[in-house]
Amino acid sequence: MKKKIVVIGGGTGTYTVLMGLKKYPLDLSVIVSMADSGGSNRVIRDEFGLLPTSDIRQCMVGLASNDSDKLLRKLFTYRYSAGVGISGMTFGNLFMAALTDIYQDQEKAIDKTCEILHVQGKIIPVSFDKTNLVATYENGEEVLGEHQIDEVSEKLGNQKITDLKVFPKAKANPKALNAIKEADLIVFGPGDLFTSVICNLVVDGIAEAIKNSKAKVVYVVNLMTRFGQTNNFSAKDHLEAVEKYLGKGVVDYCLVNNSNEFPKGVLERYKEEKAFPVKDDFNGYDKVKIVRGNFISAQVYEKPKSDRLFRSLIRHNSDKLAKAIFSLL
Repeated sequence: MKKKIVVIGGGTGTYTVLMGLKKYPLDLSVIVSMADSGGSNRVIRDEFGLLPTSDIRQCMVGLASNDSDKLLRKLFTYRYSAGVGISGMTFGNLFMAALTDIYQDQEKAIDKTCEILHVQGKIIPVSFDKTNLVATYENGEEVLGEHQIDEVSEKLGNQKITDLKVFPKAKANPKALNAIKEADLIVFGPGDLFTSVICNLVVDGIAEAIKNSKAKVVYVVNLMTRFGQTNNFSAKDHLEAVEKYLGKGVVDYCLVNNSNEFPKGVLERYKEEKAFPVKDDFNGYDKVKIVRGNFISAQVYEKPKSDRLFRSLIRHNSDKLAKAIFSLL
């Protein structure tokens, strides 16, 4: 029987993990954040009245079978660059909005899209409740909405986030709770610490289910800090932030990059965004098992001009990351 791995997150970090893990003989599930409110998701939420689908779409493409049409996979990531009201939208998001209208059921539209792409695994929205993230900063100010937290003002960007919650409260999708219960291994990250990782833990029932699961829990630390979320955060700071919402002693393994072999010129570009490599300060730390390696991809990712959101220039190497995760089984 195949071992069951559940990946929890959203965005390009989760996509990267899935791209590597799908090459192994595993029973894969991914629990996807449903709090995104920027870019084309703003239109999906505000104008179509649906739950955000960008993170789901990325997971679908990440888990799409090699048997699925390569052109179809490209279509699902295609972003329109012209047209009033459509510029910046992705084909995949519009496709799922159309299917939801046809079936009058967003969950069924997601399932049907998975069939079309021959997805190798289960894609599970963390919740079907319509909600928004609320971040509280050191100075007591609150910011509503995932996009507003990601693109926070210069003034608040230097403040630490002291609390994250969802408003209104959201209940966990029962399928997500069941996947966690049956998992052999649960993987968090990489990804924006508060808006891709911790955002799942503040959905009612998720953190408790992980604590009660028999699964080993793995946290993949980010390669770079992010202005407005993890200013000057070390690897240990990342883990401690996760433990604040998940509980201490729940994470069993922490995967940390220990290489400085970044692609030429990329750190200078990150410096302009006030972002820096995450420092490994786990020496002598014995509360979790630390797995170190060179996890940096040699590829530098350039976003299309039609994409107005901040995107990571460098990512983890999906094959090296998957190999390290699989070895933990």
